[in-house]
Amino acid sequence: MSISGKTKICLVVGDPIEQTLSPLMHNKTYEAMGIGHEFVYLAAQVKIKDMKDMIKAARIMGIKGLACTMPHKVKVIKYLDEIDEKAKEIGAVNTVVNENGILKGYNTDWLGILNPLKKRIVLKKKKVGIIGAGGAARAAIYGMALEKADIKIFNINIKEAKLLAKKYNSSAADFKSLSELKNFDVIINCTPLGMKPYEDRSPVSASVFRKGQVVMDVVYKPYETKMLKQAKKKGAKIIRGYEMLVHQGAAQFAFHTKRKAPVKVMKKVLMKILKK
Repeated sequence: MSISGKTKICLVVGDPIEQTLSPLMHNKTYEAMGIGHEFVYLAAQVKIKDMKDMIKAARIMGIKGLACTMPHKVKVIKYLDEIDEKAKEIGAVNTVVNENGILKGYNTDWLGILNPLKKRIVLKKKKVGIIGAGGAARAAIYGMALEKADIKIFNINIKEAKLLAKKYNSSAADFKSLSELKNFDVIINCTPLGMKPYEDRSPVSASVFRKGQVVMDVVYKPYETKMLKQAKKKGAKIIRGYEMLVHQGAAQFAFHTKRKAPVKVMKKVLMKILKK
């Protein structure tokens, strides 16, 4: 990688951020594509209260692309100039592109969730339980609605879940009803439970899993969360979080660089890191 004054900066922001593998994945991909001199991908911890200032700094510095992870995917919207129609519908942004000072927000998370699922199951009319109601959950709901799945949203804050359910003509429940998931075809965890410092926790009891289910976790580190280990033990098909990271990252790579992403390269990079 040969960085110069012409190198464009892409930056992922979150709180916390030390767990992110996006810089490694993107920088290795830049190198593989022979564009390591054109782009560099960095990470920064940004508190939610400082998001407005961060966006202002991105304009001043000419940051080419931003990636937003928890907890910024919803809050960042009000500071941007334009929002893509899909991101507007979802109500969350995880990708921002700077075009001559105009910051436009996109969402690639829905592709990160939908693409791996479609490889395993036809989602139409399947019962899909989504745990959480934040940015990743909104993307999951959008993707499932496109496939005409039967969606139910489970969230600790029932008000948030009901608002989303009303928008997508689906149903909602609080965490007291998570045992219902044993009757669902697909379960998607969109909460941070399973990620550091919650590695020893699962959002659900092992009793909800069974053979024939598809269980997905958006948490990608550790490689296999407690929830996925429990699901696999019961015979369910599991989808590890790194698959979401690869697919959303590939779409993000295309937005930032205007080039098609080498998905196989991105996947290889992540697998090497996560299996150490």
